[in-house]
Amino acid sequence: MNPSEFQAGIQQAVEKLRALAQSDPQIEPLLEQVSQMEAGYQELLVERDTLIAEQKSLIEQLKRMLFGPKSEQLTPEQETQLAEVAGDLQEQVARRVPDSQEVLIDETESEQKEDKKSWRPRPRRPLPIELEVITTVLEPAEAACKYCGKLGDKIGEEISEQVDLIPAKLIVRRTVRIKRGCRCGCGGVAIAPLPAALIPGSRLGLGLAVFILLSKYDDHLALYTLERIFRERHGMIIPRQQMVQWIEHIAGLLRLIVDRMWKRMKQGDYLQIDETPVRVLDPEVKGKAAKGYLWFFAQPKGDVILVFDQGRSHQVPAEQLRGFQGLFQSDDFSAYETLVKKLPGVRRAGCAAHARRRFYEAALEGDRQGIWFIGRFRQLYRIEDEVRDQTPQERQAIRQAQAPAIWAEIKIRAEQLQPVLLPQSSLGKAVRYCLNEYEVLQIYLERPDYQIDNNLCENSIRPSCVGKRRWLFIGHPDAGWRSAVIYSIIQS
Repeated sequence: MNPSEFQAGIQQAVEKLRALAQSDPQIEPLLEQVSQMEAGYQELLVERDTLIAEQKSLIEQLKRMLFGPKSEQLTPEQETQLAEVAGDLQEQVARRVPDSQEVLIDETESEQKEDKKSWRPRPRRPLPIELEVITTVLEPAEAACKYCGKLGDKIGEEISEQVDLIPAKLIVRRTVRIKRGCRCGCGGVAIAPLPAALIPGSRLGLGLAVFILLSKYDDHLALYTLERIFRERHGMIIPRQQMVQWIEHIAGLLRLIVDRMWKRMKQGDYLQIDETPVRVLDPEVKGKAAKGYLWFFAQPKGDVILVFDQGRSHQVPAEQLRGFQGLFQSDDFSAYETLVKKLPGVRRAGCAAHARRRFYEAALEGDRQGIWFIGRFRQLYRIEDEVRDQTPQERQAIRQAQAPAIWAEIKIRAEQLQPVLLPQSSLGKAVRYCLNEYEVLQIYLERPDYQIDNNLCENSIRPSCVGKRRWLFIGHPDAGWRSAVIYSIIQS
C-alpha cells in the first residue's frame, strides 16, 4: 500500500467512526486516537517532502556551481562522480547525531533499516534506567464493595509514565555545629570541625558552582544573562563580578587537574593539534578587540587540552610539547613545520580533510577536474568507514591492501595537471598542497590507531566556537587561561 492509499484508508475510517459516534458515545476515544494518527502521518509526509526538496535543491545548486548552464553536457564519468558527491551530501543532510538519548518517540534500529514505504506508527523507547523515578499510587475512590463493604483484593495494576522536569531552585545549606562544654571546671569546649568549603569564607556551594560553570562554558550563557536569571527567576542577586571571582578561584583548582592530564597525555606518542582565533578585550589595544588564540591538543577519543595565548607562533606549541616524543597531526601551518625542526624526536602527519577541502573549493568555483580528486578522497574515506569497527590488525590489513593504490593515482594525476595549471588558481593551489603534503598524508597508514585526518581535534573546537558567537570575546587577556582550563575539563 502506497502512502496515498494509506491516507485515503485513514480518512474513510475516520468518516465511519464519526457516523458511529453519533449513536455510540464510547466510540469518541477511538475516534480521537485515529485522528491523532492521521495528524502524525501528515507531519511525517511534510518532513519527507521537506527533506526531498532540500536534497533536490542541493543537487541542483551543485550542478549549477560546478558545470554552469544546464545545456552544457557532462561526460558519463563526470555524471557518476557528481552522483557520488551528491550522495555524500545527502547522507550529511539526512544524518542525525543526537547529543542525548531520545526517550519520547523514535524509531528502533530494526525499523530504520526497513523500507520507508511500509509506514507504521513508531513505538516508544523505554525510559533510561538511570533517571530517578517518582511513583504515585492512585487507589480507586470507591474501592469498597457496595454490598459487603470490604476492600477488594488487588488483581493487577496499570502503569503510565511521563518524563518531567523539576525546575532548578536555590537553597541555603545551613550547617549547625553544636558546642559542648564540660561542667567539671576544666573549661574544655568540644565542637565539630567546619566541613571543607570550595572557597573558604565564601557562601558559594558546590552545586551552584557547577551550575555557573556549565551555564557559561557548556550552555554558552553570558554572565550578565545568568545574573538576570538569578534575579528574575530566583529572587537572588548574584553580581556577575562576584561570579567572575568565583570562576577564577575554581579555575585555579581545576588547573591542577589539567596539568596532570597534560603530563599523562605527553606520555603517549600520538597527538592532534589545531588552533582557533578568539577576540580579547585588551586595555592596551584602543578602539577594537585584540586577537588571541585557543590552541587544542587532543588524543583521538581521549582528553582535550586547551591553551590560551595571544600569539600564533610556534613557540606556543613548542613550549607545550616540551618532553613529548612521537607523532602529532595537523594542517600545514608554518608553525607546525617549525616544530619538527626545533623539537628532536617529533614528526608531523598531514590531514586529508584539509587536502580534500581545497579540491571542494576548486570544484565549487567551476573547475570540473577537482571532482576527480574528490571521488578518490571519497574512496579513501569509505575505507575508513569500513575499518572503523574492525580490530587493529584487520584495520591495518585492509588499509594497506586498498589505500596505497588510490594515493598513487592521486599523485600521478596531480603531477600531470600541475604544469598546465595556474599556480594561483583554486585547483592549482589544491594540487600544490596535495603534492607538498603527499608523504605526510600517508603516515596514517603506518599504525591502525593513526587517523586519516585531524577532524577529531577540529570537532573539539566547535563548543568554543559556539561559545564565542554568544559571549563574543574574552573580557581580559588574564581571563583566557580560565576559559582554556574549564573547556579542557568539560570536553575531556
